[in-house]
Amino acid sequence: MPSAAEQLASNFNFSSFAKAKELRQRVLFTLGALIVCRLGTYIPMPGIDPTALASILNQQKGGILDVFNVLAGGAVGRMAIFALGIMPYISASIIIQLMTTVFPELEALKKEGEAGRKTINQYTRYGTVGLAALQALGIAIGLENMGRVVIDPGFFFRFTTIITLTSGTVLLMWVGEQITSRGVGNGISLIIFAGIVARFPTTIGQIFESGRTGAVPLPEIVIIIGGLIGLILLIVFMERAQRRLLVQYPKRQVGNKMFGGESSHLPLKINVSGVIPPIFASSILLIPATIANFNAANTPGWLQTMMTYLAPGRPVYESFYALMIIFFTFFYTSIIFNPEETADNLKKYGGFIPGIRPGKKTAEYIDFVLTRITVIGAIYLTFVCLVPDFARQEIQLTLGGTSILIMVSVTMDTVAQIQSHLIAQQYEGLIKKSKLRGSRR
Repeated sequence: MPSAAEQLASNFNFSSFAKAKELRQRVLFTLGALIVCRLGTYIPMPGIDPTALASILNQQKGGILDVFNVLAGGAVGRMAIFALGIMPYISASIIIQLMTTVFPELEALKKEGEAGRKTINQYTRYGTVGLAALQALGIAIGLENMGRVVIDPGFFFRFTTIITLTSGTVLLMWVGEQITSRGVGNGISLIIFAGIVARFPTTIGQIFESGRTGAVPLPEIVIIIGGLIGLILLIVFMERAQRRLLVQYPKRQVGNKMFGGESSHLPLKINVSGVIPPIFASSILLIPATIANFNAANTPGWLQTMMTYLAPGRPVYESFYALMIIFFTFFYTSIIFNPEETADNLKKYGGFIPGIRPGKKTAEYIDFVLTRITVIGAIYLTFVCLVPDFARQEIQLTLGGTSILIMVSVTMDTVAQIQSHLIAQQYEGLIKKSKLRGSRR
């Protein structure tokens, strides 16, 4: 029998959305903030010759700049004020999460609730500024080494580049936090999502243009489109997949009445790590090629050989890419999910897994189950990220598996939040009706 929430969800229509005034305001605020983010990707950074930059970037396709260009919504290719995008904030968040497992002081802050969370968020902001400044300095030096890209190289250009790009990242971070608190969905994820979606029509146009000019046969075009649809369906299925552990709560007697004795589930997602493993793996693998391209004239012979074997589409690159995705999947899952903490929380509230002793044995069992499903999650992420790479050898696509994964995941999360707001609004309507009926009586 469907639950009350499922019954409400089945009755959703445009009229129920129109009645949700607060949700409508949140959606409009989110759209306005994302438009501002997109406008920033077209404001050029001072001191750059755009023609020379475009010419050089076309010669460096396949490097890490392509990865960041997709995630930044094309801002890297235009070297706009939002060229760094939101990646420094994501990197700082991951570093802080790693540090919480090493430093007891940060781990204690994490357990302090809202106050501790605010302090950790502040540390993350400081880390974002530092990482953005370092990356901006690296970009300034790299642009100067490219030749005619920088109009007037020197200290002033480096200083203005650091200020401009760091300010752009801080502005994006602030906008993302505003979307999270006043809009719909996770602001940081939606900013990345908007940049990727903005390039999606270009990708579709490339596919049809290749079919029109005869560069790719029509049957292959049909297979590519069908494979893209199948890949999206696979991502939807796997992102919703869970392994539910039965949790039982004991009965307790209060006076002459018996309470408790209910059962619940502990949901464990198949893909706990999200999209972090492919982003990290692709970034690390493409660093040598990018460094070499910045100063191609003085590239050592051993680095040129490495670049040859680590080019996207080569068997060595794809093998290392798969291994690193699997490694980071297990590594990041172990950071963001602590079986011992989960077992302690279950024990604190009187819950237990049937047949498993509370405490250490429960933690070991959860870790055992989590390890098994993480194997499936790692294989799934590897498949999703490698299949589009093989397709890109036939047709020049601007979107890879990571981009498609981000698009589908963020869409699902945002739709789920909209449904939650609508359900809350309908519940409020039912409560008001019941109060009116009670007052008439």
